[in-house]
Amino acid sequence: MKTKIASFLTAAVVSIMTLATSSFADAESSFYEKDHVRGFVSIGGDYRGMRAEFQNYVNSTAFFKGGFVNPSDSTGAVTAPSSAPTYGTFGDWYIGMHISVGAQYKQFLTWFDFNFMPTQVAEKPSDEVDGFALFDVKWFTYGADWMFGWKILGENSFINVIPAVGFGMNLIDFHMAAEYTIEGADGSQAQLRDRYYSTLATTFNTELEVRLEFDPIAIGIYGGYRFVRYNALNMEGIEFRNPEYKYDTDNVGDTWFVGLRLTWIFRSEWQRKQDVKL
Repeated sequence: MKTKIASFLTAAVVSIMTLATSSFADAESSFYEKDHVRGFVSIGGDYRGMRAEFQNYVNSTAFFKGGFVNPSDSTGAVTAPSSAPTYGTFGDWYIGMHISVGAQYKQFLTWFDFNFMPTQVAEKPSDEVDGFALFDVKWFTYGADWMFGWKILGENSFINVIPAVGFGMNLIDFHMAAEYTIEGADGSQAQLRDRYYSTLATTFNTELEVRLEFDPIAIGIYGGYRFVRYNALNMEGIEFRNPEYKYDTDNVGDTWFVGLRLTWIFRSEWQRKQDVKL
């Protein structure tokens, strides 16, 4: 079902962008005045609080304690480590960083928000366990949302309130503690490597910004909620099912957030023409 939803959203984005491009390209001046369009770029940072289910998903996945295969055992039997390494678990928040590129036409705004976060790291407590090397456990996410907003108090108001919604995609990456052996539902086995494993999610983002505009610079405080649903991890060709975590079929990655945003708004063609007349 989630694969179908992701495919549908991807097709919708492509279709909407194609139609929007052709519509604006062929529009008569009576429909909109293209020389009033203003581009903008912004940078921002926010505090992201993780839902309890999201925090549980991250910790149970990143610190998964798999088994080892003893090379001297011809049967290939998987055995659990005799002493599980103790790592510090990850907290329920992280810092989100954002770069946005978009356009404003009168009170309407649309933009692409590219988000990422600093990698969270739990350092290994020792060099090895049962003769197998240990690694630092790490995770991070990144993605993009196509956002649509509206300036409630007018196009050029010094103080403005901007509600916005959007949808997009997100990736989450995990680096596990060791070269554990995992087993699939069909009994197949695979050994994890010293690398990141990732899975894709669909997103729906809602936010509200309160902005002060000192044309061409704007400073805003914003907050909202981002709905994220991750697919199951596919590691070395095996779909990962962690018995310690019950949400494997629909992993919740929801966050609420509050942050600051700095925006630079470019002058429109109409404004540049007025400068020439002056």
